[in-house]
Amino acid sequence: MTLDFSVLFKQWPLLLDGMLLTIFLTLFSAVFGTLLGIACGLIRSKGPKWARWTVGLYVELIRNTPFIIQLFFIFFGLPGLGLKMTALTAAILANVINLGAYVSEIARSGIEATPDCQIEAAQSLALDRWQVFTRVVLPPALKRVWPTLVGQMVIIMLGSAVCSQISTEELTYAANQIASTSFRNFETYIVVAALYLLLAVALRRLLNWVGPRFIFGR
Repeated sequence: MTLDFSVLFKQWPLLLDGMLLTIFLTLFSAVFGTLLGIACGLIRSKGPKWARWTVGLYVELIRNTPFIIQLFFIFFGLPGLGLKMTALTAAILANVINLGAYVSEIARSGIEATPDCQIEAAQSLALDRWQVFTRVVLPPALKRVWPTLVGQMVIIMLGSAVCSQISTEELTYAANQIASTSFRNFETYIVVAALYLLLAVALRRLLNWVGPRFIFGR
């Protein structure tokens, strides 16, 4: 067997476009999925019973069904209800909903680990509920669970490869296009695997740098 990577060098703009879309999809999903998850985690921890039950149903539904089924339901199923969207919009929505369910449980564990005396001390300083949550509860909670959150965001980035199944033109979609036209499958997926590895390492390092400096402090 002779390896020939020349076709990949000729197709590098397609790979670059796919990689950039993967990065965009990951960052957008990470931001909004994390915000959704924190809100759901707070509701499951401190919310009224009916809200906890509703969020719990969402979390269990998403965590116990395959991501590809969720993606297909959003892209192929919702148009039956009149909710049509592009492949990229469907991919973003599916990633946000999926990540939100997992972050919900991660965030809830961090929130519930905050000692009650710490909250009572903040309330004694006349802080309102929003200030108590954003300044006293959330930063240390995120610090406790940050490694787990980072790992989940990396998983979402790698899982975005599934979005190629609805023709979202991310990295795996670009790889499939190149492999189908060049018939150099082995070389194509070696390079794409290396690119995913590079993206995963870069994302992990970025998040480990951002967290202590801009989100929960040192």
